[in-house]
Amino acid sequence: MSPGKISKRVVADRLNWINKMIKEIESLPLSNYETFTEDKRNIWSAESCLRRSLEALMDLGRHILAKGFGRGVSEYKEIGSVLEELAILGDRDSLRFKTLAGYRNRMVHFYHEITTKELYEICSSQLSDIEDVAGAIKRWINAHPEFVDGTL
Repeated sequence: MSPGKISKRVVADRLNWINKMIKEIESLPLSNYETFTEDKRNIWSAESCLRRSLEALMDLGRHILAKGFGRGVSEYKEIGSVLEELAILGDRDSLRFKTLAGYRNRMVHFYHEITTKELYEICSSQLSDIEDVAGAIKRWINAHPEFVDGTL
């Protein structure tokens, strides 16, 4: 795989998707667990939006590695390490990325083990991890226009 240019359109699309999904989660009644679970649709909405935001973040990382650096990864957890190796993410955000990738894998493969309480805790107090990693990637993209195909 040879490096080329990172698509500005793909970056913008994935970052917008992440923001959209987080806003959807934040619109749910997250003030307390009882209110959150009164309507079961809140649980399914939270799960879907959280999983989709994580998928978009993983897709963004893979796109940057493949298109900008000609680097392929076989597992989502590897993305964070390679982004750190290339100085796209710092060590703290790389660790967060790996944790988020692991959680995405749990959501997809071990969905039956995720409790409603766990989902509520993540949605009510840990969304900033996704926002922080996405923000770090966005700052890198903005600081390195030479890697980006600016056409939409």
